[in-house]
Amino acid sequence: MHIIHIITRLILGGAQENTLITCKLLAQRGHRVTLITGPAIGPEGALYEQTQNAGYEVIVLNELIRPIRFHRDLKAYFKLKQTLRRLEPDIVHTHSAKAGILGRFAGWSLKGKLPGKPRTLPRVVHTVHGLAFHPYQSHLLNALYILIERAAGKRTDTFITVADTMTEKAKAAGIGLDKPWTTAYSAIEEEAFLTPPSEAQIIEFRQSRQIPLDATVFVCIARIAELKGHEYIIESARRLRREYPNCYWLFVGDGELTEATKAKIHSEGLQDCFRFTGLVPPDEIPTILHASDILVHCSLREGLARVLPQAMLCGKPVISFDIDGAKEVVTPQTGFLTEPENVGQLIQACQKLLDNSALSRWLGENGRTFVKEKFAPATMVDIIEQVYCDIVKSG
Repeated sequence: MHIIHIITRLILGGAQENTLITCKLLAQRGHRVTLITGPAIGPEGALYEQTQNAGYEVIVLNELIRPIRFHRDLKAYFKLKQTLRRLEPDIVHTHSAKAGILGRFAGWSLKGKLPGKPRTLPRVVHTVHGLAFHPYQSHLLNALYILIERAAGKRTDTFITVADTMTEKAKAAGIGLDKPWTTAYSAIEEEAFLTPPSEAQIIEFRQSRQIPLDATVFVCIARIAELKGHEYIIESARRLRREYPNCYWLFVGDGELTEATKAKIHSEGLQDCFRFTGLVPPDEIPTILHASDILVHCSLREGLARVLPQAMLCGKPVISFDIDGAKEVVTPQTGFLTEPENVGQLIQACQKLLDNSALSRWLGENGRTFVKEKFAPATMVDIIEQVYCDIVKSG
């Protein structure tokens, strides 16, 4: 099959890593794969270099950007439509909000109009990595997003989601009620996480960040931005630090709230126990997780955060707010779920792990076993490839 993937931008992020793994493995399996993306703009870093010599074509549309700009979005739509008509795909597979809307409208408009193709082609697939509507923005904006997603859902042959919870929330909003939905957990290149670095590498990392070798390190890997929950981790640290003076907190990532977050830490007098790495290449994440002890994830909005299974593959216990798909991997056997924004519960979960090292090890070992097959790249792409085959044959 000729498969075209469309994503808004190749920044560091779960949807982007998921898409690159999918494109690479589909190309390795003999499909003709093309990836269409907008320019990678922003402080989060770009993944574009990973597409080089990966076995598929990459097309950058400068008109395709994340902010809503009606005139430019209209140009992006017609450019997408023109590109799809030229490439004559069997499958148009979209990701993220902006590319998901424009790409589906463009792909659907070409059904039955591609020379030499059946009238049902191209088939249009959309992956829900996260939802544009959520409780932390205005009802009016949520209503607008839901209205747009319902319209795009009518121009979608089938949906793929990264968590069962995403399917439930989308359907509850009236999106794609008459369309098939399939869950394919977002794949992780597992080998680097399953293979721990040497003790010397861990020592080197801790020393480079001025973290004592015997300290307990809570790590948060996320963009430092709205709704990522760094403020709750800071508050928990303020209260935990008095009882556990040998704890450190490591923030991995960057974003528009980095300086404000550092200022908050300084105002609380916690600068001695917080460390920032800034942006790091994806291949450094396994070392950081292995050099840490406990993952804390306090995002208020996420499809299913990839860092949760990544930490589990490293044998680390996890603490997460109970949002979206987190409950599908964080169970009483792998970590702790706490109510969103509930700092008291967050502190209690941290205390349980700090007071019981055997519990931490048990949770970490269980987590590794639980996610190893579920998040394997081959598992995800097997599911996606079968979805393609089913919808093409059905027409």
